[in-house]
Amino acid sequence: MRAAVLHEIGQDKLEVLDDVEAVGFGPGKVRVRLRATGLCHSDVSAMNGVLPQPAPFIPGHEGAGEIVEVGDGVTNLTPGQRVLMCWLPACGSCPACKRGQTELCLAGFMNAGTPNFKRPGGDVFGFAGTGTFTEEVVVNAACAVPIPDDVPFDIAALIGCGVTTGLGAAINTADVQAGSSVAVIGCGGVGISAIQGARLKGAAQIVAVDPVESRRESALKFGATQAISPDELADAKQNVTGGEGFDYVFEVVGKSATARTAYETTRRGGTLCVVGAGAMDDFLQLNMFELFFDEKKILPSMYGGGDVLQSYERAIALWRAGRIDLESLITHRVPLSEINEALDQMRTGVALRTCIEL
Repeated sequence: MRAAVLHEIGQDKLEVLDDVEAVGFGPGKVRVRLRATGLCHSDVSAMNGVLPQPAPFIPGHEGAGEIVEVGDGVTNLTPGQRVLMCWLPACGSCPACKRGQTELCLAGFMNAGTPNFKRPGGDVFGFAGTGTFTEEVVVNAACAVPIPDDVPFDIAALIGCGVTTGLGAAINTADVQAGSSVAVIGCGGVGISAIQGARLKGAAQIVAVDPVESRRESALKFGATQAISPDELADAKQNVTGGEGFDYVFEVVGKSATARTAYETTRRGGTLCVVGAGAMDDFLQLNMFELFFDEKKILPSMYGGGDVLQSYERAIALWRAGRIDLESLITHRVPLSEINEALDQMRTGVALRTCIEL
């Protein structure tokens, strides 16, 4: 089958090959024929080494498709059933799950160290234990979440990561209050979803911050009340909040420099919500006086900061009701053979989300 493979960490191009095989099928597993997958910035971060990932590997973790085969012991899924990929399934029995913090369950990460593909030359890993830049994948049954028949595969793929992450940051983690002021730094697919979440929660002012003009224009269509470039943020802080700072600031880039800017843009007693996935050697510096004196809340948001299965259902309900726009998040569509063009679209900021049709 065809798949897009990164041979070594640090390479910027994927090679589309037709000699890849999905392996590991057995008890508790399912085989999924993927139909659509989104390109998330985390895929690029894994390729360049910002996020840890063994190589060679197949990127992609935001996918949807149909069950082809189920292993022994799988009772809740059947061949032909439509599913989205959950790259962080909850085990239900670890301390985090028992506390209700299923987004912090580490069981899914254990899958990332086991190859689930192979080629004639050896084993191939799937990013985050999945690897959706391919036609078929074998995953634990918990990674395949059923979706209703009226949800298109491309929409379901987005819900599998970017939409859930951005919406959840605003709704679950930050719990944006009605009438508040919000700034969102980084307006790709996740940032736009955070903007939609803040709008749903009733924020009065939502300032979108991004260096790419097309993304700023898109942010206004999704609910931002103002869209600015990063060098205009200080003026916006003064004009919108009287210099006090925003009630909520979302950092959706994953860099210490933007996180520091976000901290400085948050009002005393306000909330900085860290959504971007950054590098382990990129350190955010805060002095102990400001940390104490300003009483700003720093809230990291992992995968939307809540039960992902409930978050999927909420996103579908909001989409059905016309409360969130997911179709417009997909600005580009390409076949798997043009995956490197999609990567270029992401790196330049031209695309909010590119759908790879499989």
